[in-house]
Amino acid sequence: MEISYWIVAALLALFFLYAGGKKVVQSQERLRPMMGWVDTVPMPFVRAIGVLEVLGAAGLILPPLTGIAPWLAVAAAIGFAVIQVSATVLHLRRGEGNAIWLNLVLLALIGVTLWLAIAN
Repeated sequence: MEISYWIVAALLALFFLYAGGKKVVQSQERLRPMMGWVDTVPMPFVRAIGVLEVLGAAGLILPPLTGIAPWLAVAAAIGFAVIQVSATVLHLRRGEGNAIWLNLVLLALIGVTLWLAIAN
């Protein structure tokens, strides 16, 4: 099960490191084509989400890798679940029901990661 955790956690960490990094460094204009919702929330909030995603990516990998506070991986997975549920609600409120498939896939992967982190 440990190998399974590393595969799923690494995929999630890469995804959130990329997505979060974009939110942290790119302008609203550069984010808009990929993330239309950035027009509906203040940019400091978008940046905060990006920072949380980058920190969460580190939280999925570093604690289990070092053996220091491995419970942080569980906390990171729970944080990602909160972000994805919130993103799903935002898309539904904006009438973007066809855009929630990615959120639901990520939520399923987060659930698997959470289960594997607790089982290890």
